[in-house]
Amino acid sequence: MNKSKAAHPSRPSSAPGLAARKAAARLLAAVIDARTPLDGMTDAEHGHPQYRALDGRDRALVRAILVTALRHRRTVAALLARRLEKPLPANATALSHILHVAAAQILFLDVPDSAAVDLAVTHAKEDPRTARFSGLVNGVLRALARAKDAELPEALATTADAPDWFAERLTAAYGDETAGKILEAHRHEAPVDFTVKGDPAPWAERLGGIVLSTGSVRVERLAGPVTELPGFAEGEWWVQDAAAALPARLLGNVRGMRVADLCAAPGGKTAQLVLAGAEVTAVDASRNRLARLRQNLERLRLGAETAQADLLDYQPPSLFDAVLLDAPCSSTGTVRRHPDVPWTITP
Repeated sequence: MNKSKAAHPSRPSSAPGLAARKAAARLLAAVIDARTPLDGMTDAEHGHPQYRALDGRDRALVRAILVTALRHRRTVAALLARRLEKPLPANATALSHILHVAAAQILFLDVPDSAAVDLAVTHAKEDPRTARFSGLVNGVLRALARAKDAELPEALATTADAPDWFAERLTAAYGDETAGKILEAHRHEAPVDFTVKGDPAPWAERLGGIVLSTGSVRVERLAGPVTELPGFAEGEWWVQDAAAALPARLLGNVRGMRVADLCAAPGGKTAQLVLAGAEVTAVDASRNRLARLRQNLERLRLGAETAQADLLDYQPPSLFDAVLLDAPCSSTGTVRRHPDVPWTITP
């Protein structure tokens, strides 16, 4: 027996990649158990401490694991259940999250099966809540890896990867066929749209995308983190869904006008209005979201007044020439880009 190991049986492992898997399981627990939105926890500056402690490569891996596990949550659960003699106890949530993190890698990500299994087993051993289940983790995941090629296609074809209430509402609104297409689309990564300060054509070429008819630049798949793309540090563009870029344009020529952007954070429409020559006051009820808006405008080298207020109580010192309100809603139209939404909201 290795004496150093015997002397320190509970010493945490420093296995490469383990910290990323622990962070992924912790954040998955926050989404599923505490209904915490994913974006805030994976923010580079204000996110979860466990996430911020990782380097850029591991942060990207954690986010890939999480969005994959959420996009395919019911499929992953179904394939794991086939390997279990009986369902996990209701209080075994930590064990469930370890299994889901590993299974997402095995089934959908370009991670060696052996690495996903070994790190999950090590993780289970080091968590007092799951240590006694490390053998189960090993057996279930190795069986899953052997069966994935034969079982995954059928599981995807017969499983709705959404909470029951969400799938039922889609079906009631759109019918079986269209609801099925929507749920299938939610499994796939959405393209990334950019609003650029200048001519979009050169930026489409530099970023590897196309110019949409509305003027947004669309990139189907990014080559790396947004913060490392050309033009980010210089503030030449910002990420903004093509649909979200339309409301500001509908105001027409706003040059020289005083415009209020209500519910303004994270600031994409504020930036559009400033760029169009308006004198903008950005209003938002959230102090944290307003701070993020200011940071975004600083990077873009654009200036606007800000006001933290509930718009129903907001009393500006003078009236505006125009008001833009792109009101917050249920977020159910953004599930493809934010796969945590169905799991963090309720009917």
